[in-house]
Amino acid sequence: MSRTPLFFAVLLCCTPLQAVAANAHYTIDPNHTYPSFEADHMGISFWRGKLDHTTGGVDLDKAAGTGHVDVAIDLSSIDFGLASLNTWAKGTELFDTAKFPTATYTGTLADFVDGRPTRVVGTLTLHGVSKPLELKIGRFKCIPHPIFKRELCGADATGTFNRSDFGLNAGKDYGFNMDVALRIQVEALRDP
Repeated sequence: MSRTPLFFAVLLCCTPLQAVAANAHYTIDPNHTYPSFEADHMGISFWRGKLDHTTGGVDLDKAAGTGHVDVAIDLSSIDFGLASLNTWAKGTELFDTAKFPTATYTGTLADFVDGRPTRVVGTLTLHGVSKPLELKIGRFKCIPHPIFKRELCGADATGTFNRSDFGLNAGKDYGFNMDVALRIQVEALRDP
Protein backbone atom coordinates (compact mmCIF):
# COMPACT_ATOMS: atom_id res chain seq x y z
CA MET A 1 0.00 0.00 0.00
CA SER A 2 2.77 2.49 0.85
CA ARG A 3 4.33 2.05 -2.59
CA THR A 4 1.18 3.19 -4.41
CA PRO A 5 1.14 6.79 -3.08
CA LEU A 6 4.89 7.01 -3.69
CA PHE A 7 4.44 5.77 -7.26
CA PHE A 8 1.77 8.41 -7.97
CA ALA A 9 3.88 11.13 -6.35
CA VAL A 10 6.82 10.24 -8.61
CA LEU A 11 4.53 10.05 -11.64
CA LEU A 12 2.96 13.45 -10.93
CA CYS A 13 6.34 14.97 -10.21
CA CYS A 14 7.97 13.72 -13.40
CA THR A 15 5.11 14.15 -15.90
CA PRO A 16 5.43 17.94 -16.28
CA LEU A 17 9.21 17.60 -16.68
CA GLN A 18 8.77 15.05 -19.44
CA ALA A 19 6.30 17.32 -21.22
CA VAL A 20 8.71 20.25 -21.03
CA ALA A 21 11.64 18.10 -22.14
CA ALA A 22 9.77 17.10 -25.33
CA ASN A 23 10.02 20.68 -26.62
CA ALA A 24 13.44 21.45 -28.05
CA HIS A 25 15.17 24.39 -29.70
CA TYR A 26 17.20 23.92 -32.88
CA THR A 27 19.63 26.49 -34.24
CA ILE A 28 19.68 26.87 -38.01
CA ASP A 29 22.96 25.84 -39.61
CA PRO A 30 23.85 28.71 -42.01
CA ASN A 31 26.25 26.43 -43.90
CA HIS A 32 23.43 24.08 -44.89
CA THR A 33 20.52 26.49 -45.29
CA TYR A 34 19.98 28.24 -48.63
CA PRO A 35 16.63 29.78 -49.59
CA SER A 36 16.45 29.84 -53.38
CA PHE A 37 13.99 31.46 -55.73
CA GLU A 38 12.78 31.56 -59.30
CA ALA A 39 11.35 34.72 -60.88
CA ASP A 40 10.07 35.49 -64.36
CA HIS A 41 12.16 37.39 -66.91
CA MET A 42 9.77 38.95 -69.46
CA GLY A 43 7.87 35.68 -69.86
CA ILE A 44 10.71 34.11 -71.83
CA SER A 45 12.97 32.67 -69.12
CA PHE A 46 13.50 32.60 -65.36
CA TRP A 47 15.96 34.30 -63.06
CA ARG A 48 17.16 31.84 -60.45
CA GLY A 49 19.19 32.67 -57.40
CA LYS A 50 19.82 31.90 -53.76
CA LEU A 51 20.55 33.70 -50.54
CA ASP A 52 23.77 32.62 -48.88
CA HIS A 53 23.33 33.76 -45.28
CA THR A 54 20.40 32.70 -43.10
CA THR A 55 20.17 32.61 -39.31
CA GLY A 56 17.46 31.71 -36.83
CA GLY A 57 15.91 28.87 -34.96
CA VAL A 58 13.12 26.37 -34.65
CA ASP A 59 11.21 25.31 -31.55
CA LEU A 60 9.80 21.83 -32.02
CA ASP A 61 7.73 19.44 -29.95
CA LYS A 62 7.20 16.37 -32.14
CA ALA A 63 5.09 14.56 -29.55
CA ALA A 64 2.68 17.48 -29.11
CA GLY A 65 2.71 18.35 -32.82
CA THR A 66 3.70 21.97 -32.26
CA GLY A 67 6.50 24.24 -33.30
CA HIS A 68 7.63 27.71 -34.31
CA VAL A 69 10.12 29.04 -36.85
CA ASP A 70 12.01 32.35 -36.63
CA VAL A 71 14.38 33.14 -39.52
CA ALA A 72 16.43 36.14 -40.69
CA ILE A 73 17.89 36.33 -44.20
CA ASP A 74 20.71 38.70 -45.15
CA LEU A 75 19.56 40.14 -48.48
CA SER A 76 23.05 41.34 -49.35
CA SER A 77 24.01 37.65 -49.65
CA ILE A 78 21.91 37.29 -52.82
CA ASP A 79 23.63 35.24 -55.51
CA PHE A 80 22.36 34.92 -59.07
CA GLY A 81 25.72 33.61 -60.23
CA LEU A 82 26.29 36.94 -61.99
CA ALA A 83 28.08 39.72 -60.08
CA SER A 84 26.47 42.60 -61.99
CA LEU A 85 22.97 41.23 -61.35
CA ASN A 86 23.78 40.73 -57.65
CA THR A 87 24.88 44.37 -57.40
CA TRP A 88 21.73 45.57 -59.19
CA ALA A 89 19.44 43.47 -56.94
CA LYS A 90 20.98 45.01 -53.81
CA GLY A 91 20.37 48.52 -55.16
CA THR A 92 17.37 50.83 -54.96
CA GLU A 93 15.63 49.30 -58.00
CA LEU A 94 14.95 46.05 -56.15
CA PHE A 95 15.87 45.13 -52.54
CA ASP A 96 17.52 48.42 -51.49
CA THR A 97 19.63 46.56 -48.95
CA ALA A 98 21.08 49.80 -47.54
CA LYS A 99 17.59 50.59 -46.24
CA PHE A 100 16.15 47.05 -45.89
CA PRO A 101 19.11 44.74 -45.20
CA THR A 102 17.14 41.78 -43.83
CA ALA A 103 14.09 39.73 -44.69
CA THR A 104 12.44 37.81 -41.85
CA TYR A 105 10.04 34.92 -41.67
CA THR A 106 8.18 33.79 -38.58
CA GLY A 107 5.71 30.95 -38.61
CA THR A 108 3.93 28.15 -36.84
CA LEU A 109 4.56 24.54 -37.80
CA ALA A 110 1.27 22.84 -38.65
CA ASP A 111 -0.46 19.65 -39.79
CA PHE A 112 1.92 17.16 -38.18
CA VAL A 113 1.92 13.60 -39.51
CA ASP A 114 3.83 11.02 -37.43
CA GLY A 115 5.69 13.78 -35.58
CA ARG A 116 6.61 15.66 -38.77
CA PRO A 117 5.15 19.05 -39.76
CA THR A 118 3.80 19.35 -43.31
CA ARG A 119 3.13 23.12 -43.41
CA VAL A 120 4.34 26.42 -41.98
CA VAL A 121 1.78 29.18 -41.54
CA GLY A 122 3.68 32.40 -41.21
CA THR A 123 4.55 35.97 -42.12
CA LEU A 124 7.25 37.19 -44.49
CA THR A 125 8.65 40.67 -43.91
CA LEU A 126 10.46 41.95 -46.98
CA HIS A 127 11.29 45.50 -48.13
CA GLY A 128 9.55 46.86 -45.02
CA VAL A 129 6.26 45.08 -45.75
CA SER A 130 4.79 42.11 -43.84
CA LYS A 131 2.44 39.66 -45.57
CA PRO A 132 1.17 36.14 -44.84
CA LEU A 133 3.15 33.36 -46.51
CA GLU A 134 2.40 29.66 -46.18
CA LEU A 135 5.09 27.11 -46.91
CA LYS A 136 4.55 23.46 -47.79
CA ILE A 137 7.06 21.06 -46.24
CA GLY A 138 7.81 18.28 -48.71
CA ARG A 139 10.56 16.59 -46.72
CA PHE A 140 11.26 16.64 -42.99
CA LYS A 141 13.64 14.30 -41.22
CA CYS A 142 15.68 14.20 -38.02
CA ILE A 143 18.80 12.07 -37.45
CA PRO A 144 21.59 11.85 -34.87
CA HIS A 145 24.39 14.12 -36.10
CA PRO A 146 27.44 11.86 -36.59
CA ILE A 147 29.92 14.48 -35.37
CA PHE A 148 28.06 16.62 -32.82
CA LYS A 149 26.12 13.69 -31.29
CA ARG A 150 22.95 15.77 -31.14
CA GLU A 151 19.77 15.60 -33.17
CA LEU A 152 19.93 17.25 -36.60
CA CYS A 153 16.71 18.04 -38.46
CA GLY A 154 16.37 19.01 -42.09
CA ALA A 155 13.51 20.10 -44.29
CA ASP A 156 12.69 21.17 -47.79
CA ALA A 157 9.89 23.72 -48.07
CA THR A 158 8.22 25.50 -50.98
CA GLY A 159 5.99 28.51 -51.38
CA THR A 160 4.99 31.33 -53.72
CA PHE A 161 4.48 35.04 -53.24
CA ASN A 162 3.77 38.09 -55.39
CA ARG A 163 6.75 40.43 -55.13
CA SER A 164 4.74 43.51 -56.05
CA ASP A 165 2.83 42.99 -52.77
CA PHE A 166 6.13 43.93 -51.11
CA GLY A 167 6.82 46.92 -53.36
CA LEU A 168 9.34 45.02 -55.50
CA ASN A 169 8.03 46.17 -58.87
CA ALA A 170 11.18 46.03 -61.03
CA GLY A 171 10.24 44.77 -64.49
CA LYS A 172 6.49 45.02 -63.96
CA ASP A 173 6.17 47.68 -66.69
CA TYR A 174 7.96 45.31 -69.09
CA GLY A 175 5.45 42.53 -68.51
CA PHE A 176 7.34 40.50 -65.92
CA ASN A 177 5.13 38.12 -63.93
CA MET A 178 5.44 39.20 -60.29
CA ASP A 179 5.10 35.69 -58.81
CA VAL A 180 8.21 34.33 -57.12
CA ALA A 181 8.61 30.61 -56.41
CA LEU A 182 10.58 29.74 -53.29
CA ARG A 183 12.44 26.57 -52.47
CA ILE A 184 14.04 26.50 -49.05
CA GLN A 185 16.49 23.87 -47.86
CA VAL A 186 17.18 24.10 -44.16
CA GLU A 187 19.11 22.14 -41.56
CA ALA A 188 19.07 22.86 -37.83
CA LEU A 189 20.99 21.32 -34.94
CA ARG A 190 19.34 20.74 -31.57
CA ASP A 191 20.81 22.97 -28.88
CA PRO A 192 22.77 21.19 -26.12
